[in-house]
Amino acid sequence: MGNVGPAIDSAEERLDEAVACAVRETGAAVAMLYLLPPGESTLRLAVLAGIPAEIADPWLRVPLSAPIPVSDAVKDRHLVWLGSQEELARRYPRPALVLPYRFALAAAPLVVGAEALGGLVLLWPGSHPAQLTPQERAAVHDCCGEAARVLYEAREQGRPVKAGAGPRVLPPVTAPPPAHTEAVAAADFLGRLPGGCCTLDMHGRITFLTETGAELVGGRVEDLVGTLPWESLRWMADPLFEDQYRGAMISREPMSFVALRPPDQWLSFRLYPDASGISVYITPVSGPHAPALPTATGAAASPSAPGRAVALYHLMHLAATLTEAVGIQDVVELIAEQLVPAFRIQALAVLTVAEGRLRIEGHRGFGDELMECFEGAPLTSGAPVAQVLNTGVPAFYRTFDEFRRAFRPASLQEGLAACAFLPLFASGRPVGTLVFGYDRTRPFEPEERALLTSIAGLIAQALDRARLYDTKEQLAHSLQAHLLPHTLPRIGGLDVAARYLPATRGMGIGGDFYDVIPLDATTAAAAIGDVQGHNVTAAALMGQVRTAVHASAGAPPAEVLARTNRLLADLDADLFTSCLYVHLDLAGHRALLATAGHPPPLLRHPGGETEVLRLPPGLLLGVDRDARYPTTEIPLPPGAALALYTDGLVEVPGADIDRSTAALAEQFGLNTGRPMEAVADSLVRYAKEVTPGSDDIALLLIEALRGEGG
Repeated sequence: MGNVGPAIDSAEERLDEAVACAVRETGAAVAMLYLLPPGESTLRLAVLAGIPAEIADPWLRVPLSAPIPVSDAVKDRHLVWLGSQEELARRYPRPALVLPYRFALAAAPLVVGAEALGGLVLLWPGSHPAQLTPQERAAVHDCCGEAARVLYEAREQGRPVKAGAGPRVLPPVTAPPPAHTEAVAAADFLGRLPGGCCTLDMHGRITFLTETGAELVGGRVEDLVGTLPWESLRWMADPLFEDQYRGAMISREPMSFVALRPPDQWLSFRLYPDASGISVYITPVSGPHAPALPTATGAAASPSAPGRAVALYHLMHLAATLTEAVGIQDVVELIAEQLVPAFRIQALAVLTVAEGRLRIEGHRGFGDELMECFEGAPLTSGAPVAQVLNTGVPAFYRTFDEFRRAFRPASLQEGLAACAFLPLFASGRPVGTLVFGYDRTRPFEPEERALLTSIAGLIAQALDRARLYDTKEQLAHSLQAHLLPHTLPRIGGLDVAARYLPATRGMGIGGDFYDVIPLDATTAAAAIGDVQGHNVTAAALMGQVRTAVHASAGAPPAEVLARTNRLLADLDADLFTSCLYVHLDLAGHRALLATAGHPPPLLRHPGGETEVLRLPPGLLLGVDRDARYPTTEIPLPPGAALALYTDGLVEVPGADIDRSTAALAEQFGLNTGRPMEAVADSLVRYAKEVTPGSDDIALLLIEALRGEGG
């Protein structure tokens, strides 16, 4: 990395400097640094440079499961490069829909060892070459490494860096202010130009305006400086004006458009952006122009409501993200994360219909006491949450007095002054009710009512889809529970523990299985396997494989796998299965193992030394009906332990599988002397930290106990 300047004390300051360094050394226009709190699966925006925080609002929290460049970079531990808007739209349609501007993007992980601590996103103007230069790539790598070191050291020192409610926004690098004589000369120069000139800061506020510019847009300098033009000028209240500003700030490219100032004055606007804001040159033009922006005729947005462009921006983002929500809780979390900050809502509640009553699925900002009044409200009651469903008409109460007059006796949470009740219908059927609370009285202009009603329609459809998904998920979990052992048998001389973790995304059902089978007083068997696929077919085949292994248990391991293989070949299921079978001879203190393409087991010796057992390979079950499976014998003295697992525990995209397996073996060895249940919990925690969670995980631990009963 380049020179990072004077000594910096706090971790936050060092992190800010790492981001600033990334901007300086790469020439990026925008930088966003995300943190991944330990044990969580959501990235949180901590540091922002190059754009104001309000533009970044939809990206304050990014789930690792979201199809977003920074999520993929962190999950897969590699740099994601998108050299054009077309490539962004092809690979990541959601952000491309919300940000339809020209820019190039790089997303890179912040990694220490095998652990991801966050991610860095950099944006360049659309004129950037199609590829990163070696110097830029090296700078991104170095700056990410520095940021990761800062985060790791701060955590080790007991002072972890945490993301706040919003990101720290770094100040732009600006030129030193001109001397008085230079400023006067610049003002004289601008005054002589045939058009008008103004400057906007990063937030879109007018910081300078010439008299000619004020005359052209129909205002006075003293009234307009310090304001947002699309709020202080009624004819600029159309969302597309603000969209031009946002596009210039994000793309960092000059933009121009022609607009009609009522009644008949056409104006040309040319925008020239940089890190500190936008310079605008305004000139009159004659005649109608095809690229003109539509003229706004309505009143400017009220101070209590977001601007229309901002509202539409968030509405588009919400629509895109809701299409990817799978369960009801996913929908509720998206609503809470996006609507609360975007629409300045202080409280919300999401209720769904179940058996003629309303059930609270989630709430934020409302007290539990008030929620108890809503919970279980019958649809036939006169409560506002039910009434809007009976009428199908939203209810907007601008003040608490309006609400109290409509519902006597009625109570609203202290501190809230206005509220909205929105019915949720999908395909003509009632789905639930959405409740918003505000801490100020609110006019609820027709435009805002229409917008909130549109939001309710999107949410109703998402909840309807999510309810169907949750029903299927419940059935899937029920099937999975019946196919896997309910409990492990107690076997004298062995301490055993097992865990099953479904993938974080998908149907929640797969083909991973395990089993422990008592054979007689001194022998037992153990098996673990993974059927290809994540669907009901894979789960059903898994049940057949487990039954076949169980039925053959007691025969030599090679014969158990050969019989199971012939069964799968006869079924012609077009799905292949890996399997590891272990015969445990407790009296002889030994184990016999055979594998059918399964990840190698781990053997922890009594002293704690752990090794990866590289067994002679055997073909996956179901590939070749006549396949043979070599058997390996190993000593298993008291105090020794085996770890059997499926590949979801060691497969990390971009990482060498042998290194991941060695790291797992090291973790297994560190847990010497602990009961297997505690060891299983430890390895599961480790898996959640280092794997993306995109595949199911099965884990089976077996320890030969020392002495009678251990």
